[in-house]
Amino acid sequence: MKNKSTTLSLSRRQFIKRSGGVATAIAFPAIVTSRKALAEPTEINMLAWYGHGEPDVVSEFEAMNNVKFNPKYYAGGDNMLGLIAQSPPGTYDIILSDAEFVQQLNQAGYIEELNPDDYPIDDFIHEDFKQFPGHWSDGKMYSVMVRFGYLGVSYNRNAIGDDDAMSYKCFWNEDIAGKVGHFDWHLPSLGMMSLLNGNIPKPFDIDSGAWKGVQETTMSLRPQVGGFFDYGGTFNSLKNSEMSAICGIGDWITGVLEKDGAPVTSVVPKEGGIQWTESYCIGKGSAKAELVNQFIQYMMSPAGQVRSAEMAAYPAFCVTNAGQAELRNVNMKEAERTGQIVGAANNPLTLISEGRIHYREVPIQQSLEEWNDFWSEYKNA
Repeated sequence: MKNKSTTLSLSRRQFIKRSGGVATAIAFPAIVTSRKALAEPTEINMLAWYGHGEPDVVSEFEAMNNVKFNPKYYAGGDNMLGLIAQSPPGTYDIILSDAEFVQQLNQAGYIEELNPDDYPIDDFIHEDFKQFPGHWSDGKMYSVMVRFGYLGVSYNRNAIGDDDAMSYKCFWNEDIAGKVGHFDWHLPSLGMMSLLNGNIPKPFDIDSGAWKGVQETTMSLRPQVGGFFDYGGTFNSLKNSEMSAICGIGDWITGVLEKDGAPVTSVVPKEGGIQWTESYCIGKGSAKAELVNQFIQYMMSPAGQVRSAEMAAYPAFCVTNAGQAELRNVNMKEAERTGQIVGAANNPLTLISEGRIHYREVPIQQSLEEWNDFWSEYKNA
């Protein structure tokens, strides 16, 4: 945290030296000693996508520091903003936000300023990530990028050929009529329709004419659509083959099923894919800000990055070189599956360098409400 006691805020150099790529290295002795002496764990209120407060991610930090996470889960940045607006200041100690909503959190005064020296930013795998759009304002940092992934064509390989899946046009294939699903959030699907219409490199920064075109393209898909699903529904509809393809998702859903042997996968098609980016913020007015900052540092360590990448709820890419190296060290199979190998054809940095990845944003020339209103109209058509 900015301007806090240096006894609890490690410099980046100290932090990297202590973490060293070993899962048990982030012990923070002063914290452990004092908190283990407490009879009851300190409770940390978390607002996040499902999975971030589950034992596979937080149990080690909880045990080391005698804390207990109380997660409140949401789906979609619009829902996140609504939950915070309806809650008293200080309700949430830590907020996991999609990167495109951090600026709104900051402008509303919902999050604290962070000290960039607390985190291994110099080790981020891509230069863009070091000052990711929206995370900084007037030279000050308000959020830490912790993980990311790509959205594209997600499909059952028994229903759609791999070559056909390399274009969003496959969603209109008559062989899968009624078996195309949507993850029920407007930004991912409408962003994909914008890419299909050729709005590159800014699929979310489009004028009124292009926006009308996106609406027309999207509406033309409606006869193919068999349902709109939340996280669980999306997962299950692919698992039981109720849906043959899902628009608006990527490996964050299909990766879990693929690892279990299901014939599903996700690809970044020729029109390009969309990057989702998740970041940690400290809630404004939190009484546990220093402890939360220690948790964020833990998640940015090599061990924490591996826990994030392997999250049972949905997998992701590591954002640091040390994190990817540790993933290769402890789980080469997952590193290979996700392309987190130097020189891999599906390496996330290769896709960025080829210009095939576009960062997800909120609409620039329209309002969120306008996109959401159209989404409601589309669903009810």
